[in-house]
Amino acid sequence: MSDQIAFIGGGNMAYALAIGLLRTESPPNVIVADPIASQRDRFTNSEINTTSNNKRAVSGADVIVLAVKPKIVRSVALEIAPLITDQLVLSIAAGIPLHALNAWFGETASIVRCMPNTPALIGAGISGLVRNMRTSDIQAALAHRILGCAGEVLWFEEEADLDAVTAISGSGPAYIFYLIEAMIRAAIELGLTPETARKLTLNTVLGGAKMAINSDDDPETLRRNVTSPGGTTERAVAVFDHESMNETIVRAITEAHKRSIELSHEADNDV
Repeated sequence: MSDQIAFIGGGNMAYALAIGLLRTESPPNVIVADPIASQRDRFTNSEINTTSNNKRAVSGADVIVLAVKPKIVRSVALEIAPLITDQLVLSIAAGIPLHALNAWFGETASIVRCMPNTPALIGAGISGLVRNMRTSDIQAALAHRILGCAGEVLWFEEEADLDAVTAISGSGPAYIFYLIEAMIRAAIELGLTPETARKLTLNTVLGGAKMAINSDDDPETLRRNVTSPGGTTERAVAVFDHESMNETIVRAITEAHKRSIELSHEADNDV
């Protein structure tokens, strides 16, 4: 692992990655820069140093993790770019394409663009990564280890694939929560207490996901195995089919994909 890693931005994702790094076998020195005192205070009881000065954080760092809101990535990048020589830059800012980052940091900068998701906050996330031409294999492996502290890591050759990653895994937790909301609501309307409704629903979703992960069967086969002819599940699935739920989900994810592309194009205006 690198000797020193600087996080620019101390939000939830930065917190998850920084704390995850401390749990590794050979934890690096970590510093977090954020202008908001309450964000810095979250790290008080850890072995993580904090500062309100971005340049101070970057000075001496081997890896810089850009973890700020997309709307201020450009200004932050231009601020610290003069200090970037051979360090690795990881960007977890949504919707900011590599060519924009290359323009702001300079064409000689080694940059990896990352698309994590919110389950990373509990170490159960999955991140899609793509690197620019300057990034070496050693640097890519380092990026993999850093994001691996928050869950699984997948690499992509084409940056355009990150728009699909955004639509599936980036936004995906919200789709699952939407389903959970509906199931809990139905359970309550059927007379169960909110506590029982929540426990039944969450354990069902968790168990179903574990079965899908551990089974050699595809999801369709697993679904059919639960759907007995003339039974309760078949009746429910018939309603889903009548309401074209499958097509609705695909259409919704397609719209998320389109929006991800739009956001990348909006970033072009700042290049």
